[in-house]
Amino acid sequence: MYTFPDEIKKSYESLIVPMIVMGPDASGKYKPLAISDGFLNLCNVTREEFYGYYGDRINDGLFEKVHPDQRSKLQKISQDFLDKKTEYDITFRARRDDGYHLIHAVGYWKTMEDGTELAFIVYSDVHQHEDMLLEISDKYKLFQKDEFYVDTLTNLPTINYVNKHGDSKIKEIVQNGRTPMLLYLDIDSMQSYNRRYGIKKGDDLLILVANVVMEEFTHGLVARVVSDHFAVIDEFPGEEELIKRIESVNSKIKLKAYGSTTGLNVGIFVGNKDVTLTESVDHAIRANKLVGEDLNKFYRFYSEEDDSLYNHQRYIIENFDKAMENGWIKVFYQCFMRIETGNGMGFEALSRWMDPRYGMISPADFIPALDKYHLTHELDLYMFETVCKEVKLRYDEGLPLLPVSINFSRQDFDYIDVVGEINRIYDKYNISQYGIDKSYFIIEITEQGLAKATDKFYEQLAGIRENGYKLWVDDFGSGYSSLNVFSNFDIDLIKFDMALLINLDTNHGANRTIIKGMIDMAHKLGIHTLCEGMENNEQRQFLLDAGCELGQGFYYHIPEGLDTIFDRLHKDIPIPRWEAEDERVEREKSWRQ
Repeated sequence: MYTFPDEIKKSYESLIVPMIVMGPDASGKYKPLAISDGFLNLCNVTREEFYGYYGDRINDGLFEKVHPDQRSKLQKISQDFLDKKTEYDITFRARRDDGYHLIHAVGYWKTMEDGTELAFIVYSDVHQHEDMLLEISDKYKLFQKDEFYVDTLTNLPTINYVNKHGDSKIKEIVQNGRTPMLLYLDIDSMQSYNRRYGIKKGDDLLILVANVVMEEFTHGLVARVVSDHFAVIDEFPGEEELIKRIESVNSKIKLKAYGSTTGLNVGIFVGNKDVTLTESVDHAIRANKLVGEDLNKFYRFYSEEDDSLYNHQRYIIENFDKAMENGWIKVFYQCFMRIETGNGMGFEALSRWMDPRYGMISPADFIPALDKYHLTHELDLYMFETVCKEVKLRYDEGLPLLPVSINFSRQDFDYIDVVGEINRIYDKYNISQYGIDKSYFIIEITEQGLAKATDKFYEQLAGIRENGYKLWVDDFGSGYSSLNVFSNFDIDLIKFDMALLINLDTNHGANRTIIKGMIDMAHKLGIHTLCEGMENNEQRQFLLDAGCELGQGFYYHIPEGLDTIFDRLHKDIPIPRWEAEDERVEREKSWRQ
């Protein structure tokens, strides 16, 4: 391990600004050489604890208090910093005893006299140590002072400039007799855009957003605060006028951007004469994080109700890992019905969060929160693994091993190799020993997801079927319908959205004609059909007459855990009848004929 001169080491360790110096050990792995007093205070650990514990788990020490929606990105930046010797200059939010603080971090490399390269990482709470960070920057030549306040890509002010001058801008607006507002904007699905078109096109999109926003808010303070997030401090022109202006911004960005982008998410906070910058930023960010509650809007005005909703989402995000580790998130199974015979053909795996503090947390609450914070891939893999784990329980209890479908979000395909991960889990539990193969596992993708598919997404979808799994399209006809689904994808089944069946007789029975037409077309293309929302025998009879093979709904089976299913099975009162494997094979043959 590289030996850091004691006199230099002591000078670094005495700094109040949080700082770490890392160097290579005998194996070439980078380990901490010097840790400042400021960093120990930031992490609330002793020097001995850090060297003894965090030294081998450096990422745990750096990121365990980082806000969940930024943690994975920062871990990736950190890994690239050490592996590829890149440099970074970032701002993020980290939890302290009094709430989240904005932290500015700089990582850079220095070559020592003997040729050894050392990694230097400097942190600063921008509200408390900004001036000191500048002083350290000048001493160790971390970056030019101008770059501290001006973003080199967009030429917009940085978050450091906003922190220094934001309150003054708000006071100036108030003194002019106007109402201050703060907009917090982020580019929707920026990571997906970068993966689809490349980092250079992603940078071009950031520049485009910066220019369009500046053109629209010419008298405001427009800044790039971090990554693909921007802020605007300006006079509030009234709700109607503001909506018109941000809709104009969004339209211009989508029109001028290279390729396809879904535009911006905008959180809006309208303040008063006593409002502070910190309060404005926090409230606008909260509103921004809740964009999507109304699917028809890409913007949201902050209200006091957002605090409780935001805190609820924060509880979900901060306890998500614990919920998986402790089994609070459970798989509930809902059976598909073979409409012609009334037999059970398979199950859909549905997630249910049984929380010790709040009781049942609805999927309508926790799934949008996980989606917003880009964590759905963790839930979906957890569900797939739980289903695989429970194959043994179903087998041991004598429950027929009917196929099971598991939902995967389009977003998952941006963050993980879905096919590689489900293959890994399938192999981990040695599923073939139970007499079934990969075709018993069905991957469901929503039609909305297909509408936003990337080339990488197409490749992984093809890989799902090539590896032997079934691929179903969920929520077909939910408002995103396109016949391209039939021509662009090799799929096994489409599931009609329950709204089609529930509203069967509205508008002179138009849905009856639509469902029947789509079933006929799917059958001719060799694609199976299932309709959700089956609540009564009249609907079942319509589906039978229309040629739909499968139905799903409370008429046949309410979602329930394995314990409940086993209990009824042992009392000889299972779901009416199970479809035998040989019967399923015969049904498949006759259907294709």
